[in-house]
Amino acid sequence: MRVQVDFDRCDSNGLCELAAPAVFEVRDDDFLHVLQENPPQELWNEVTQAANACPKLAITLEDR
Repeated sequence: MRVQVDFDRCDSNGLCELAAPAVFEVRDDDFLHVLQENPPQELWNEVTQAANACPKLAITLEDR
C-alpha cells in the first residue's frame, strides 16, 4: 500500500493522525506530514480508517 495526500485539498485537521499516528503527523507548522509513505501491512487497517475519516477526501491509498 502506498499513501498519497492531495495537499491542495488537505486542511490538516488531524483526524488522520488520530486514526494512524505512526503514519500521519500534523506538526507545529500546522501542516500534515506523511511519516510512512509505504506503511507495513500491520498498519493498513489504521491507514484505511484514516483515509475514510478525512472530510476532504485528500488521502488516497494505492495497491502496490
